[in-house]
Amino acid sequence: MTQEHAEVLILGSGPAGYTAAIYAARAGLKPVMYQGMQPGGQLTITNDVENFPGYPDGIQGPAMMEDLRKQAERFGLDNRFGLATAVDFSTPLAHKVIIDENKEIIAKTVIIATGASAKWLGLESETRLNGLGVSACAVCDGFFYRGKEVAIVGAGDTACEEAHYLSKLCKKVTMLVRRDEFRASQIMQERVKNTPNIEILFNTETLEVLGSDGVTGVRVKNNVSGEESVIDVHGFFVAIGHQPNTGIFSGYLNMDETGYILVEKGTSKTNVPGVFACGDAQDNVYRQAITAAGTGCMAALDAERYLAASGSH
Repeated sequence: MTQEHAEVLILGSGPAGYTAAIYAARAGLKPVMYQGMQPGGQLTITNDVENFPGYPDGIQGPAMMEDLRKQAERFGLDNRFGLATAVDFSTPLAHKVIIDENKEIIAKTVIIATGASAKWLGLESETRLNGLGVSACAVCDGFFYRGKEVAIVGAGDTACEEAHYLSKLCKKVTMLVRRDEFRASQIMQERVKNTPNIEILFNTETLEVLGSDGVTGVRVKNNVSGEESVIDVHGFFVAIGHQPNTGIFSGYLNMDETGYILVEKGTSKTNVPGVFACGDAQDNVYRQAITAAGTGCMAALDAERYLAASGSH
């Protein structure tokens, strides 16, 4: 196994990772980035991004990530393909990270920007129409369905929050709940039940998202009667949760019960000195590109200050 040393190692290449890279590179820290299993992060499967400051006419998600990549590389980012497969954070200023099971990086600081992945239903049609009317983020994409009818799948607080958000934009929101009850808190349940343009269908299984170049409807089945029907909608939102991509850090970093990395309030600092977390890997609340970028900035500044305090830079 080959071995290499780095001052700042960045794992992940979404808005958080690239922003951290821009700040670290401009500070002369010579950051090394491994892009991870989804180079560019979740924005690479997002079409129109209209809520990121600086793009008055909006921008395609992949194009935005290309802009961030070029900006980081302009300042000297060493950007590489590869996936972190194991870590050892037991030695200060010598954090070991294994890449693709065949290369060892020993880094003075590590910035974790591995993000989170939306949970999906696993339907072929859902995958095929992703970005063409299928979305896992109402805040990101709800605007495009203003005045239209949409469906959303989910039963927890996130699903209720996103359904309520969509109700302010859309003509009608149909909630598809697989069981006969919500999992959401009582206050969120009452909120959607009392919203006139939200219809809740319990005991309803999603079978197929319909459409070719865009969503035209969703085929569902009532789990009690077995009856199938088609609901005409222009947008289909999945709100069954996110899974942070943090599994390899288990045993070293403190996390919440769902795997989001816990950081010291107001910082990107984890419980391991020299290891910092940013973006969706540590954010189960906002999960926006702009908040991810902000925490990426924080991580780079925290890493720079840590290195200066330790006399390593």
